[in-house]
Amino acid sequence: MKSERQQKLLQLINGQVIETQEELTALLRGAGFDSTQATVSRDIKELGLTKIPSGGGRYRYAMPASPGLDRLSAMFRDNVISVEFAQNIVVVKTIPAHASAVCSELDAMTGADIVGTLAGDDTAFIVTRDTEAAGKLCARFRAMLRT
Repeated sequence: MKSERQQKLLQLINGQVIETQEELTALLRGAGFDSTQATVSRDIKELGLTKIPSGGGRYRYAMPASPGLDRLSAMFRDNVISVEFAQNIVVVKTIPAHASAVCSELDAMTGADIVGTLAGDDTAFIVTRDTEAAGKLCARFRAMLRT
């Protein structure tokens, strides 16, 4: 349930301007997730979300911005067809001959939850420490596809 909630949270912040944890909690509840502000706060921390200016002196939640993440996001938008996970493995389907580039980019950014990557021609396998980490990574990748 946690990975589904976090995936929905990422969908929400990518689809609209959300300024407060209370707004996010209400939207998650409206989507069928029985969430509290404390749960949302933990999710925000685990996902590494930040607040960015949204104009008029206001701020909104967003995925963290970094040069590597921007490059990976662009690569996903241009080359990735789908993202799924099973247990602790995330499977990324790409257009032919691009899986290796995706893995190379991920290897350069590897965080504590990614154990390693393996690329074929159009399929990349990303092994994570556990199922929860795979769910969060999959949600982040899917969010990159929509941005």
